[in-house]
Amino acid sequence: MSQSFDEISAQLRRRHRKSARLKWISMGALGLAGLFLVLFFADMLGKGMPAFQQAQVQVEIDYNEDAQRMGRAALDPEVSRLVSRTFERLIPGQIRDNPELLGTTETRWVLADSQVDQYLKGHRHKLSESQKATVDALVEQGRAELKFNTTFFTTGDSKMPEASGILSAAVGTVLTMLVTLAIAFPIGVMTAVYLEEFAPDNRLTQIIEININNLAAIPSILFGLLGLAIFINFFGVPRSSPLVGGMTLALMTLPVIIIATRTALRSVPDSIRHAAFGVGCSQWQVVRDHVLPLAMPGIMTGSIIGLAQAMGETAPLIIVGMVAFIPDVSASFAEAATVLPAQVFTWAGEPDKAFVEKTAGGILVLLAILIFLNASAVILRKKFERRW
Repeated sequence: MSQSFDEISAQLRRRHRKSARLKWISMGALGLAGLFLVLFFADMLGKGMPAFQQAQVQVEIDYNEDAQRMGRAALDPEVSRLVSRTFERLIPGQIRDNPELLGTTETRWVLADSQVDQYLKGHRHKLSESQKATVDALVEQGRAELKFNTTFFTTGDSKMPEASGILSAAVGTVLTMLVTLAIAFPIGVMTAVYLEEFAPDNRLTQIIEININNLAAIPSILFGLLGLAIFINFFGVPRSSPLVGGMTLALMTLPVIIIATRTALRSVPDSIRHAAFGVGCSQWQVVRDHVLPLAMPGIMTGSIIGLAQAMGETAPLIIVGMVAFIPDVSASFAEAATVLPAQVFTWAGEPDKAFVEKTAGGILVLLAILIFLNASAVILRKKFERRW
């Protein structure tokens, strides 16, 4: 029995209402996700921006024989309690390296103690009333203020929050990523080219493809266990070094690069291959001169995103020991080093409240690098697309 016009109209109205509800639910979910993202960035900026400022105190240093034995004697006793101990420890060494400093005085800005830094920033601190009065007097005299924290970018890790920096972690990250790139990119691209362009479609290649897809989905900590078992325990690669860290991350990044490269190769029209075969090119010439250049935007994008993902990993690097206390910059791929995610993890576990802003500041630096890498992937993709 045919439906009446009123029944059909009622059904249409119900469908429109359902579509409208789905639309508003989707928009609400998108807005909620955006709100969480804004709150996350606001929280990180609120906690991390103070890390880019550091309290400094202007002191008069008396280079005498007492200062050669113990740095604290070189400063005014009232002010010496407000100065970072890392600076005081440098004074005897300065006199030892420059004997002509003995008997002279010098006025300079030095790092303040972390509690002074927290007090000037309006955070919780442990200064006594007399120390607060001294700091207030120094501020009125223009001898204590917050300045740009160059120490955060020019030093390595330290047990003193005011002297902690990301330089050693940043250098370790660069060295680790260079090893990862040198291993994962050529092997991943060549593997994808072979599987997509040369390998026969048989049971063996199907098993390989299934395992590659499975490797891209397993937890990253398993790659750390694999790196520990193979590279450290079996081959004897130095523990905590950028070499073992880069090789471990290369194992994790390989499936991502292979899958991205195969997808890019499949996006090249078959007509390109047929035209190249038609003018007498060999299969290798077709791949090298025609397919790879056209697939390069997708290959570069997938590879950079894979490296950015590897840069943010912490779990596999914890297993291979790259969470060690590293105050000095690594000079080679075989020396002990740490990376930015591991450094942030280490600071997050420190009991001193002054490390909270260091943690958030390190996260901001890491986010900036990841955003830069993803933007570079987009730019390179557009550049190659215009070229080809």
